[in-house]
Order: sequence, then C-alpha cells, then structure tokens
Amino acid sequence: MTEPVIVVENLTRLFGNFVAVDHINFEVQAGEVIGYLGPNGSGKTTTIRMLLGLLKPSDGKATVLGYDVFKQSEEIRARVGYMSQKFAIYDDLTTLENLTFYGGVYGINDKARIQHTLELVGLKGHENTLTSSLSTGWRQRLSLGIALVHEPKLLFLDEPTSGVDPTARRAFWDLIYQLAEGGVTILVTTHYMDEAEYCERVAVMRDGKLLAMDTPTKLKESIITGDVWEVYAHPLERGLEILAAMEGVERVGLAGDHLRVISKRVDKDAMQSLLSRESISVEKIERGEPTLEDVFLSLAR
Repeated sequence: MTEPVIVVENLTRLFGNFVAVDHINFEVQAGEVIGYLGPNGSGKTTTIRMLLGLLKPSDGKATVLGYDVFKQSEEIRARVGYMSQKFAIYDDLTTLENLTFYGGVYGINDKARIQHTLELVGLKGHENTLTSSLSTGWRQRLSLGIALVHEPKLLFLDEPTSGVDPTARRAFWDLIYQLAEGGVTILVTTHYMDEAEYCERVAVMRDGKLLAMDTPTKLKESIITGDVWEVYAHPLERGLEILAAMEGVERVGLAGDHLRVISKRVDKDAMQSLLSRESISVEKIERGEPTLEDVFLSLAR
C-alpha cells in the first residue's frame, strides 16, 4: 500500500487561549477528493495553513507528500497547489499576464504550459481580458489555474466557490473531478453542504474539532439512525412548535415550504394525529432522505 499523501496526528493550533484546531487526526490517500466541511471559524483554513507550513502547530505533527509540515515547508509548497479564499490577482493585468507572472514564481516559463493551463480551466479565448472585468466565477477559474500552473499532485482549495452562482459552482466541481481523474489529490474546504456530497470522503469540523470523517453515504447511515419525514402543514410555525415538543422527535426544522422531522420512535400516523388535534392543517407527510446537513446538525448538537 502506498504511503498516504497527508498524515495528521493530534494537530493543534492555539491563538492565545483560543483553540482554533483541537488535536485532529486523519489521513488522505493519493487520488482522493476530500471535502473539509464546516461553518466559518471552525478551523478549516487554519488546518490548511499548518499543512502548508505557513503556521506552526502548537502541538501534534503532520506530513504532506512525506515531508514534515514544519521542518520541510519549502519542499511542500514547491510541490502542492494552494487556492486561498482571497487570492491576490492583479486587476490591471490580463488573465494571461497573471498566469505568466505566477508561473514565473514557480519557475515555469514554458508558454505551452501556460496555454495548456488556460485551456484546462476554461479560460481559452480570454487571454487578453483584464482581470478587473472578470466575473467572480471566472476569477475563481484564474485562481485555480494559478494554483495548477506547476502541475502539482496535491491541491488545497480553500472555499473555492464562495460567492459564486450555482451554475458556476457546478462547473467548478466538474473541473475538480477532471483534475482528480488525472491523478491529482484534492482537499477542498466548503461550508456548502450540497457541495460536500460531491466528495469521496467528508471531514466535518466544528469549533476546531474533527467530529467525523467518512464517505457521505456512510456518514448518513451511521449518524442519522432515525426516520426522516417531510411534513407539509399550516401554519408552519405552530406545527414546528408542536412537533418539537413531541416525544420521540429528535429534531425538527423549517425546510422551505415544509417541516423536516428526524425521529426514531414516531411514525407518520402519530404526527398526523397530533397535528390534527392541535388544529394544524396537514397537506401530506412523506418520507425524506438524510442529507449531510442533517449529519452536521446532529453532530454539532
């Protein structure tokens, strides 16, 4: 068996008395697409910065591509790609000029390599476009191209689709899987629960702690052990109050135009009966499927 691309052992980072990352442990194998899921401030970016050698761990250790993250950080940064949340793109340069400049930082002066990277991220035909005129989605493509220009085998993407519209987000994930099929290992942070469904494995972070890490399917099976119900009833707010107080209901919340209920010992007829007794109009109650949002909310309770 080949050596893992990333090995993390009790990795910890303190800022004064604040614990940003709290003794986390995980491994990433070559070719995996790992989703690092959690709300803003959960420790996702701090983890990446330690793995890149940009922050010294307060405790624990980690290796990336076989190199120690603290002692051999220069070797790591030369071999990985990193797309940060706020990547420094020069607005007064064209896309080609930006990519050429950053390619030079990595020692890449081959014009064919630069053009190939532009094509890979879908920017062919936009070589002479000033970056200042690009939409957020296209700027993200350029940032990805800059992270890829030196052809790394490991890629860190820190919330790459933040602020991007749904269509551009889907296109960006198509690019991620195109890279993965080419043998690139990818660790991508996100706070979009639906995006995490695209990943082979998902790590769930909250308050600096790694709560779970597994495939989306296995997380749903192991964490959501009750039934999921979609309840269409009116008025919604009153229905939520009643079901939240019902014995056997683990969690209930608003889900657009209906209520989403997770329970272990409550069936459809019991909910229908209770709501009707409380003068709640019930349109229908049907089974739902667990989501990663359900997993996250259950873990974070």
